[in-house]
Amino acid sequence: MSDARERLIKCFGAVFPNLPASEVPRAKSGSVDGWDSLATATLLGVVEEEFGVDVGDFDALDSFESLLAYVEGAVSR
Repeated sequence: MSDARERLIKCFGAVFPNLPASEVPRAKSGSVDGWDSLATATLLGVVEEEFGVDVGDFDALDSFESLLAYVEGAVSR
């Protein structure tokens, strides 16, 4: 498991404490209880702080996989 993947799973755990870590990689905004606009803003803030990146496009980052791809791309620049 990549370092970015593990760190992102922890970010999701901080925002969605009732979501089991084993379910995080399949998480999408429509499939996680409580994932609303406020949770999105909170999650993106946690991700920005954890990875030191600026997350711009909220709408495109609506799943664990899309956030992971974004973070991996931003960190490798």
